Amino acid sequence: MPRGRLRIHLGAAPGVGKTYAMLEEGQRLRSSGADVVVGFVEPHGRRPTAALAEGLDTIPRRRMTHRGAVFTEMDLDAVLARHPQVALVDELAHTNVPGSRNTKRWQDVEELLDAGMDVVTTPNVQHLESLGDVVRQITGVPQRETLPDEVARRAEQIELVDLEPELLRRRMLHGEIYPSDRIEAALTHYFRVGNLTALRELALLWLADRVEEGLQRYRAEHGITAPWETRERILVALTGGPEGETLIRRAARVTTRTPGSQLLALHVVPSDGLAHADPAALTAQRALVESLGGSFHQTTGDDLPETLLEFAEAENITQIVLGASRRGRLSTFLYGSVGHRTIRRSGPIDVLVVTHERAARASSPFRLPHPTRATGPRRFWTAMLMTAVALPALTLALTALRDHVDLSFVLVLHLLAVVVIALVGGLVPALLAAVLLADYYFTAPLHSLNVESTSDVLSLVVFVITAVVVGTVSGTAARRTREAVRARSEARALSRLATTLMHGEGLAALLEQVREDFGLDAVSLLEEDTEHPAEPRWRVVAGAGEDPPARPYEADVESPAADGMTLAARGRTLNSDDRLVLAACAAQLAMAYAHGRLAAAAAETGLRADAEHTRASLLLAASRDLRAPLRTAEGALHHLSADPNARPPAREEERYLATARRSVRRAAQLVADLDDLSRLHAESLDMYPRPVDLDDVLTEVLDTLGPGSRRIRCHLPDRLPDVIADAAVLTRVLAVLAAEALRHTPPERPAHLTAETGPGHVAVHVTDGNGDGAGGTVSGTEADQTEDSVVLRLSRDLAEAMGCALEPVPSVPGFAMVLTLPTAVHLPA
Repeated sequence: MPRGRLRIHLGAAPGVGKTYAMLEEGQRLRSSGADVVVGFVEPHGRRPTAALAEGLDTIPRRRMTHRGAVFTEMDLDAVLARHPQVALVDELAHTNVPGSRNTKRWQDVEELLDAGMDVVTTPNVQHLESLGDVVRQITGVPQRETLPDEVARRAEQIELVDLEPELLRRRMLHGEIYPSDRIEAALTHYFRVGNLTALRELALLWLADRVEEGLQRYRAEHGITAPWETRERILVALTGGPEGETLIRRAARVTTRTPGSQLLALHVVPSDGLAHADPAALTAQRALVESLGGSFHQTTGDDLPETLLEFAEAENITQIVLGASRRGRLSTFLYGSVGHRTIRRSGPIDVLVVTHERAARASSPFRLPHPTRATGPRRFWTAMLMTAVALPALTLALTALRDHVDLSFVLVLHLLAVVVIALVGGLVPALLAAVLLADYYFTAPLHSLNVESTSDVLSLVVFVITAVVVGTVSGTAARRTREAVRARSEARALSRLATTLMHGEGLAALLEQVREDFGLDAVSLLEEDTEHPAEPRWRVVAGAGEDPPARPYEADVESPAADGMTLAARGRTLNSDDRLVLAACAAQLAMAYAHGRLAAAAAETGLRADAEHTRASLLLAASRDLRAPLRTAEGALHHLSADPNARPPAREEERYLATARRSVRRAAQLVADLDDLSRLHAESLDMYPRPVDLDDVLTEVLDTLGPGSRRIRCHLPDRLPDVIADAAVLTRVLAVLAAEALRHTPPERPAHLTAETGPGHVAVHVTDGNGDGAGGTVSGTEADQTEDSVVLRLSRDLAEAMGCALEPVPSVPGFAMVLTLPTAVHLPA
């Protein structure tokens, strides 16, 4: 069955007439022959609205009782059984009365749609989940009934129902929205002109976004890639350089001049992952974009203009803001600038090139890369040393053989030296020195830089070309090798961190690994205290190393980890590549911390659920235990007061009174036990475990039971070790167990109390006369009943609080419990 269609009449504010509009739609559909049913309509006492519902088939509401009050809700089952073509359902964000099949009315509507019915419904803009905090900030009223935006986005049609703020307030004054006793308060609070204007703008902007989504779907379905300038969408391209803030502010000024325009920022990361921008600068620029109301995006690509334009076409960008090239004139002449290539391919998209300070610094026509960048400072200076030592030594040796070698052999040997030096790290100095030495010492005229022979000139030119080609290839291979080694090291560090995370290590271990990988002195993960936004305060979540930094400004290196979290480190200064890897590690640490908090919250929720379950079972057990003595006391009192003219004999009256007193005392004791159990769970019941003589405790237990102790048969070894327990609590627990055993024991048989010693413990068995007389056990049904008893639950929890164990043994009929106590001194078994 095809899913029904959802049509929404979205109200910009309460009272604009969305319910009236929904009913008008229902009447129009009915007049065109559609089967229309009113599932639920709330006219709020407005006569025109109620009159408009006349003539429409209305499903009677379902009456429900909650906390003694009667409520009415939409009868979902009745609507499903009626199965009309169109159902009118008011107040989509409404929360149903507890006991309904669904918690929210929009869930009821989902069932109607799944059943193939069309639904016309009415929410207000303040009910949208994404706008809840904004509406609360504007109106000061929190929205308790909210609606997921995704539900509204799935609607086939959304119609905005709107009124001018002054007209809406006039309707309020005429009593068309609220009763007279609520008009003044509404006009001075929620229905102020500013509030209504802001709500109206929110509704228009939210609906405009939905229209934009529909437009993008249409363009994608029809393969339209050219931008449609329905509104300005300005994209600023960021490289992570220092000019980024200038470009962002320039683009933001362009955005503010065009109402309704959007600001987007894009950073393109090379796909090889070897060249990256400064992560700290990118983080700051992202924060600036978001503070100006824009959105930050990141994508991967090798051809920057092509990647930039692909993103622009996908997002329907109308303008691109670029920074002026920082390349020198020679580099721009050879390779072209990003701006020029983007302009050539941009088509209908406007490109704005913005100048900046860094562009002015790039005016030198010849700008060579830093000599140590390719292979590193150590290898560069090693190559310089080889140039200064090896080439002169080779030239000196060949000078001695000048009469036996020709220029070609000299150039081949110098070429070999130049290639070796280039592999180490220095091509230009070695090449220059080799050419000068070969020309000065081996080319006629000797000891001069002039060259007489044309063949010698050609030999020198071929030598230079060969040396440049081989040296360049060698240097590039060395640089790529160095970058690959570094990438492998970075991947190994991230892999180790991910493996440690998978093994469930704590944050301290993770931070210690980060500290070791980067060679830092101390590392700490800091979390910002959001309760004091005016005065930023930081809390150390975890740290590693000696004296980890407690504030971001105390660190030598700082890397944002997440919103409100940062990774602070003290030690050496990191370069941009190391900072990038550190940022990735910081993000993983933040994820680990968030996962730990979620796990702790889940565990706490589980503990709360267990506590609620325990509390419910205790209340159930208490009600059952209290029922018997109260019923007995009620019966005794009934006999005393049943017939005032026929009083019972004095002896029977005294017996009834004694029975009532015992029952009341038992009920009072149960209430006291329940109170002690609550205090025990709240950890407010004091205990003092220490070595206790078990023989003395058992003697006191028998004295506590009084005459009933004669029916208890004790089986004790000749020697009992001292046990670790609170003497008063242990006496109370054993007295309860003995009393329960007597209660379950037939009058003609004795109960049994048996003590057995074991390695490091003493086991005390308390059984009734139905057992075997020595450590008897209790049946499964009876065990369940005794375990749910309040006194036994209290005894078990008291035993556990002392470090003991009290358990039933479900195998033999009758009452049987075993109390295991740790001994103060281990005795041989």
